[in-house]
Amino acid sequence: MKTANQIMKKKKFIKDEMDSQFSKPISDELWEKAIVRLEGILKHYESISGGVRSHTDNYIFPAAAIYLTLKEETNTDIAYAVIENAAIRNSSDAGRKLAKLMKLPGMKSIFVSIWDPITKKIFGSDSGFKNIFYPKKKGEYRMDVVACPYNRYFTELGCPELTKIFCANDERCYGNLPGLEFKRTGTIGTDSARCDFYMRKI
Repeated sequence: MKTANQIMKKKKFIKDEMDSQFSKPISDELWEKAIVRLEGILKHYESISGGVRSHTDNYIFPAAAIYLTLKEETNTDIAYAVIENAAIRNSSDAGRKLAKLMKLPGMKSIFVSIWDPITKKIFGSDSGFKNIFYPKKKGEYRMDVVACPYNRYFTELGCPELTKIFCANDERCYGNLPGLEFKRTGTIGTDSARCDFYMRKI
C-alpha cells in the first residue's frame, strides 16, 4: 500500500490550484494537514482490496483529504472550487491528448473496441463497481454503472458532493474526441440512478 506522501506527490495539479488560491506558506500548511488526514483515511480503510484500492488511493481518498481539510480551514465554496478547478484542468488536458491520438489511422475503431475489456477490468465488480453491460455492436460501446466506489466512499467520508466532479471528468475526457460521439444522460453524482456510457464511431 502506498503511503500518504507517495500518493500526494502525484497530486501536484491540485497543489498548483491551491497555490493559485492561497499564499505559498498557507498552501503548504494546508497541504501538510491534508497529508496527515489522508494517512488517517488510509489507516481506516487498510482492508480494502486491490481493485478497489486503485480508485480509492489514487483518486477518492486524496481528493477527500484535501477537500475536507480546506473545508475546515477555509470554507466549503473555496474547498470545492479547488478540487473542481484542478479536475477540470487535469481531465481536459487528458481529453486533448486523447483527441490527438484519435487522429491516427485506425485509432477510433481501436479505441471503441478496447472499451469493453478495459471497463470490465478497471470499472468492473473487482474494482467496486456494479454495471450493466449491453450486447456488443460494431463501432459502438454501451455500459451503465449503477453503483460505484466514488459515490460510496465520498459519501462515507462526508463529502458526497465530490462524486459529480469525477463523473464530469468522463465528459471532459471523451466528449470532444474527433470522429467519436460520447453520450450521457445522467450520473449517480447528480442523483441519477446510473452513469450511462455510450461511445460511437461517427
